[in-house]
Amino acid sequence: MRADFSPVSRRATTLASVPSQQRINTFLRDSVYARRQHEPGICDLALGNPHQMPTAAYVEALADALTPRNELWFAYKTNEPEAQAAAAASLQRLIGLPFEPADIHLTTGGFTAIPLALKAVADPGDEVIFTLPPWFFYEPLVIEAGLVPVKIRCDAETFDVDLAALGAAITPRTRVVIVNTPNNPTGRIYPPKLLKDLADMLEGASRSNGRRVYLLSDEAYNRIVYDGARFHSPAEYYPYTLLAYSYGKTHLAPGQRIGYLALPPGMPDRVPLREAITALQMALGWIYPNALLQHALPRLEEFSVDVGELQRKRDLMVAALTGMGYRLTRPEGSFYLFVRTPAGDDEQFTAALADQGVFVLPGTLFETPGYFRISLTASEEMIQRALPVLAAAIQPTGGGVPRH
Repeated sequence: MRADFSPVSRRATTLASVPSQQRINTFLRDSVYARRQHEPGICDLALGNPHQMPTAAYVEALADALTPRNELWFAYKTNEPEAQAAAAASLQRLIGLPFEPADIHLTTGGFTAIPLALKAVADPGDEVIFTLPPWFFYEPLVIEAGLVPVKIRCDAETFDVDLAALGAAITPRTRVVIVNTPNNPTGRIYPPKLLKDLADMLEGASRSNGRRVYLLSDEAYNRIVYDGARFHSPAEYYPYTLLAYSYGKTHLAPGQRIGYLALPPGMPDRVPLREAITALQMALGWIYPNALLQHALPRLEEFSVDVGELQRKRDLMVAALTGMGYRLTRPEGSFYLFVRTPAGDDEQFTAALADQGVFVLPGTLFETPGYFRISLTASEEMIQRALPVLAAAIQPTGGGVPRH
């Protein structure tokens, strides 16, 4: 037997070597952004973080929940009934399905809801399909669960799921297909026709393979929708949908970790799945939100971040960037613009912006070179200071970027 004195497990070694994981770790820990993000005067258009003080309503909701009502106020919590009921009622209003409180499994953010869903329905070796550009943590979460990531490209013109590519990627080992609507980073909201066709495809594949293919719908931005658009969830069309949601986006408070995994009321045999999810939440380290956030949740359901302000910033940036000559599709939801780089390497382009104190994410972080992502959660003052830098960066010489 060959000696092995490595202090690191093979699983952790594999995760650390995933290119998408390496790239985001490098950006967060070792990049110019990591070193300079707190400097005064920079324009932080990189991440979906707040750049203004939290709303009074949000602070008041947490402050009210901090006052104990009884001796068990801060005791161990699983799913507080009042929180489940408020979330179920909100989902029912949003997408028109009669969710029951027991369908809501509260988690430490949508981030945790995704691996919880994967582990509830998939076994090691099963395949999980998702579309590029993806949220950059899908691949590590899939691999950590012992599953096999299968990547397909989106439709380059519409940013929709490419159903032909999806159909070609489905095999007898396919267990889960992940969709993200409104999408990060593209801002696309998948239309009903696409969702219906997707449901028909997954139903056909399940029958053909003799094994159910589940849909995991990542809906972290389902309340961040522009122009009065009606959001449609895949759960409206496919009953075997697991719905992951995060309040951190709705209130632009990603450091307060609360979300949920919801099972649609039309899902057959969802009662044993509820029990499996409960067992996993305990075994994975009691991954329920803390007591304070659960107590606050009914009030948190009463309001959201100012979507109108985000839409105004979207309109400002889209008009300005297209006027400069950038190519982009107007986002329908989420916090982001996904913009084509004018030429050459997206990492080189975003590094040049960073030299001038304007931080955005390169498309390579989303496995889509030739693009960069702008976050609309930047303050308007940051956006106004960034526009001249972006204008200079697209000039033919590329060398006229003004210095701060």
